[in-house]
Amino acid sequence: MQTRRGRFLIVGYVAALYGFIYLPVLVLLLFSFQGSRVPVPPFNGPSLKWYAAVFADARVMDALANSVVVAVLSSVVAVVLGFLAAYALARHRIPMRRLFESLITAPLTVSYLIIAMGLLITFNAIGVPKSLLTIGIGHVVINLPLCFAITYSQMGDHQANIERAARDLGAREWQVMLLVTVPLLWPALFAGFFLSMTFSWDEFIIAFMVSRFDVTLPVEIWSMLRSGLNPKTNAVGSVVFIISIVTVLALDLIVFRRRAA
Repeated sequence: MQTRRGRFLIVGYVAALYGFIYLPVLVLLLFSFQGSRVPVPPFNGPSLKWYAAVFADARVMDALANSVVVAVLSSVVAVVLGFLAAYALARHRIPMRRLFESLITAPLTVSYLIIAMGLLITFNAIGVPKSLLTIGIGHVVINLPLCFAITYSQMGDHQANIERAARDLGAREWQVMLLVTVPLLWPALFAGFFLSMTFSWDEFIIAFMVSRFDVTLPVEIWSMLRSGLNPKTNAVGSVVFIISIVTVLALDLIVFRRRAA
C-alpha cells in the first residue's frame, strides 16, 4: 500500500509539474487554430486562416527573417569567440587566469535588463545607431559566456596530449586548433551554437532596447499584443515555440545522442 501510494504521489507530482509548465503552451497552440477572432472558449475550429494571415503579413515575415539572421550570425560569433577564449585560458599560462574566467562568465549572472541598459548607453556614447547589428552585438554578449563555459568544460588533459602529439609531428598552432582541437570539441561547439540560437531566437529585452526600425520577431509580437490578444498573435507565438522546440530536438539528436553513442 505504501509503495502504491508513493508511486501515485510521484506520478501526480510529475503530472502537475509538467501541466504547470506546458499547459499555457498547449492553450496557446489550441487557440491559434481558433476560427473566430476572439481567442476565448468555446473553441471554434480548427482553422489555419490565422497562420495564413501570419505568413501573409510582410512585417511579421521581415521580423522572422531578422530573428533568423541575428540568431545564426550572433551564435556563430559567440561560438568562435568562446572557443578562442577557452583555448587560450586552457592551453596557455596566462597571469590572473581565474580573474579572466570570472570576467568572461560574469554576464551569466547579470540581468538582461542591466546588460541592455549598458549596451544602450555605450552605443549612444560612441554614436552607433540602433539596428540589427546592435541587437546581434547584444546577443553575442549574453551568449559568449555560455559558449565559453561549455567549451572550456570539455577541454581535458587527453585532448592536450593529442595536441602535443600533433605539434611533435610538425603541426603549426593554427593547424592544431583547426584540425585537432575543433574536431575533438565539435559536440561542445554545436551545443553552444544551438543553445545560443535558442536564447537569441526568443530574446526580447535587449532586442527591444537596442533596436529601432528593424526589429526581431519577439519585438514584433510585443507590438501586436499592444492591440490585445487575438488568434493571430497566438499563431505567431506558436511559430516561435515550434521553431525553438525543433532547434532543441536537433541539438539533442545531432549532438548529445551521437556523443553518448
